[in-house]
Amino acid sequence: MGKEPKVYARTVLWYLVFVGFAVNYMIRINMNITIVTMVKQAGRKSSAASSEEIANGTSVDRVQRKVYACYVERNGSDFIAEDLAKSSAMALLQSEPKVQSPEKWLLKLLKFDTKEDGFEWNEYEQGLVLGAFFWLHWVTQIPGGVLARKYGTKMVFGVANAIGCWMCFLMPLASYWDIRILIFLRVVQGVICGVAWPAMHHMAGQWIPPNERSKFITAYLGSSVGVALNFPLFGYIISWSSWEYVFHFCGIFGTIWYLAWVVLVYDSPAEHPRIHPKEREYIESSLGITEKSKEQDRHEATPWKEMMLSKAMWMTVIAQWAGIWGLFTVMTQAPSYFNYIHGWDIKMTGLLSGIPHLCRMIFAYFFSMMGDYLLRNNLMSRTNVRKMGGASCCVLNGIFVLGLAYSGCHSTAAILFLTLATMAHGAVSTGPLANIVDMSPKYAGILLGISGMIGVIPGFVSPIIVGILTLGNQTVKQWEYVFLITAGMLIVGGILYMLFADSTQQPWNSATEEALDARELVGLKLNVEDAMREKEREAGGGEAGGEPVTAEIVDEQNTSGEDDPAKAVLVR
Repeated sequence: MGKEPKVYARTVLWYLVFVGFAVNYMIRINMNITIVTMVKQAGRKSSAASSEEIANGTSVDRVQRKVYACYVERNGSDFIAEDLAKSSAMALLQSEPKVQSPEKWLLKLLKFDTKEDGFEWNEYEQGLVLGAFFWLHWVTQIPGGVLARKYGTKMVFGVANAIGCWMCFLMPLASYWDIRILIFLRVVQGVICGVAWPAMHHMAGQWIPPNERSKFITAYLGSSVGVALNFPLFGYIISWSSWEYVFHFCGIFGTIWYLAWVVLVYDSPAEHPRIHPKEREYIESSLGITEKSKEQDRHEATPWKEMMLSKAMWMTVIAQWAGIWGLFTVMTQAPSYFNYIHGWDIKMTGLLSGIPHLCRMIFAYFFSMMGDYLLRNNLMSRTNVRKMGGASCCVLNGIFVLGLAYSGCHSTAAILFLTLATMAHGAVSTGPLANIVDMSPKYAGILLGISGMIGVIPGFVSPIIVGILTLGNQTVKQWEYVFLITAGMLIVGGILYMLFADSTQQPWNSATEEALDARELVGLKLNVEDAMREKEREAGGGEAGGEPVTAEIVDEQNTSGEDDPAKAVLVR
């Protein structure tokens, strides 16, 4: 077979999946950071007028108190001193961009309004823009798994990300044209990107041995690193140039990733032209992949009814719902929360909104290593390892969100609890996400599609609820309600998962007896042996001796000539 490969094919796959999910989330969250500067701030005036009024103390209440909720309680002199110190932060939001965007150049050429003071979108309209991505995102979740089984994850995941990135080039012009056009583009973008996650779970079932799944699925949390890096990066892009260039960057970076994906990734070890024979043999043997099993998979009907009636599947859906509600609320609303409540400028908001997601990825990586270690050494059952991951990503997460809800105007406490809450969700790669592949490697993509179809609902419901709760005035109390609702979702969902989750491979994973769990076959064999011994004792009057009784599993194709390798019989 030759020497061990220097770089494993599944290692290359991990890195490209990692960056792919960073790209996928870059598409989702670019609007979350740009909207802070796109929208006209309450009471915004020209820089000169604002600075003069602040210095004279004539309009601090009217201007600054509306922007920074946590300064309302201060007395006049402290308030003015703090706002003079923060005048540069407001200037960042009010100043002209250093580099004019192509969109503004075109609008000026055509003599259209360039919205120099920002778009006049209220909180409800902002919620619509942020949530539109998720309105129909659920529609393509199940089709994503089905399409991956039919056409392969390479095409489905790659094309979805690429088109989503290319649509970013249209977002600035759509914003200037009409908010309804922008919302429409966000909806279409969400529909296309909806196939990505379930498609990737199908690839995990084809490439990754069972005891490496937790670690591999941490590549999905490239989404967190994407958020962690892109929030501050987008903040600096905006401060150096203008918000339009954030969308240009997304389109260009996504195109570069797509080219690498097309060249280096393949749907299965058998299709990879450069994989080492030893690595291919190890993967296929650990997953039980043979030419016979591949042929059976192509002709096997999807067990939709059994899936929909599976308690194990629904417990995973509940955990995913809770975790996604918590993650999306924090991820989507963090820039607005820190800007309106704690008065942080766009660069600081980007940096401190991104740090929690970087911690999430680091935590997920080490948590997954612990989970795989426990499984390899038989120190804990697979179900209990998955429940442990669910306890962290939901219950522990919810407790930290409670802390965030009651952090009030303490900025340090707010960023600490936000970081801990987001970090705790990283255990999802060892918990519910890995649980889906454990239940059914063959239909993992479709299962994640079902879970995603339901779990994506918080993505558009949460921003609307936040918009309603904070409509007209941003206060600490209103944001407290937002985080209390989130904490309740997390804790209740996590408790249900811990009580009823099941990570054993489900019987409907395959319609053939050949794929039955090994323990079931052993039990069946022993039961038949006991029955045969009992029958022999009765025939021989209970005397020992005679022909020994054995049982073996024989392929019926070898005994009856029937061409049905799925059947097996026990013979004496």
